[in-house]
Amino acid sequence: MPPRNDDLHGNAPDDSRVALVLVDVINDLEFEGADRLLPQALAMADRQAGLAARARWARVPVVYVNDNFGRWRSDFRMLLDRCLRGRPLACRLRPRATDYVVLKTKHSGFYATTLEQLLRYLKIETPVLTGLTGDRCVLFTAADAFMRDFELFVPADGTVSIEPEHNRHALAKIARLLDADLTDSTRLALSRSGVSTRGRAAAARPQSARGRPARPARRSHAPAA
Repeated sequence: MPPRNDDLHGNAPDDSRVALVLVDVINDLEFEGADRLLPQALAMADRQAGLAARARWARVPVVYVNDNFGRWRSDFRMLLDRCLRGRPLACRLRPRATDYVVLKTKHSGFYATTLEQLLRYLKIETPVLTGLTGDRCVLFTAADAFMRDFELFVPADGTVSIEPEHNRHALAKIARLLDADLTDSTRLALSRSGVSTRGRAAAARPQSARGRPARPARRSHAPAA
């Protein structure tokens, strides 16, 4: 059945096959290991700020999916105000007025949130997923996106974890199990019609006859008979 209102009553006015999704980048970093995460996160933020700027220039929706830090009455402005240790990160990636914001309460950006409804109304097929941390919230959000039949890009230089080795393992799982393309964000060109790569073709995606990345066939993880 078609929706009664194509743009969610004006709350989802964009129409794009691609969205840039930033997970937990507005972060107070008040947890064990944050001192080791912050230098990695700042380097990541410099790259993602560039990707976000290119997305906005191309009129690709930018979606912030952020933890509410357990404050059930908090809004996004309050989250920004709470960031002390994480303020340098938040300042680099502060959302713009045209961006979308979804607050989450658990690891996955899809769990008990409006994210899926927002992406469907925006007509998104390919979320480009970045943020913190690769071995937790990005991994869980990517898994839920895969279960909802989205085509995933998770730039390898766009997510970090406290332990770099854990991040590498998480990215390997995201590529192998979730069919995600890990092309670095610096080589991605985003448009409302799709994602293309500069330089080498994306290793995980063979090209279709039309020249755009062909989506791989879904694997079955059921045990063999």
